[in-house]
Amino acid sequence: MSFLRTATIALAAPVALFAAMPVQAAEFADFDRAAFEAAQAQGRPILLDVHAWWCPVCGSQARTIKRLATPEAYPKLIVFRINYDTQKEVWRSFGVTKQATLIAFHGRRETGRIAFMTDKAKIADLLAATGR
Repeated sequence: MSFLRTATIALAAPVALFAAMPVQAAEFADFDRAAFEAAQAQGRPILLDVHAWWCPVCGSQARTIKRLATPEAYPKLIVFRINYDTQKEVWRSFGVTKQATLIAFHGRRETGRIAFMTDKAKIADLLAATGR
């Protein structure tokens, strides 16, 4: 094998690995009322994700959100995850009745919500409603 070919392969391997790495999406955090209210006061785009570890729809939604919510598309977005099993009082305070519910906010204003939907276009529309 020639030196040039060896060097090309050696340089291409890290580039290929880097390209295969998932892009870090928006900021994700477990729901905390004070942090949520601070994000609202700052006028940030916010997505509430009411999830349960055992819910396949929740898992599908989470994967779609991570693919769509890139830093380039949503540099200020914060996604707060509300645990359906342990934070019942929280999700009830938002009028939620079941897991796999996503609620979009732009600052203090709710801009949309969907439940039990995994359609990429619907989730993209909801993310866009946060105002980026």
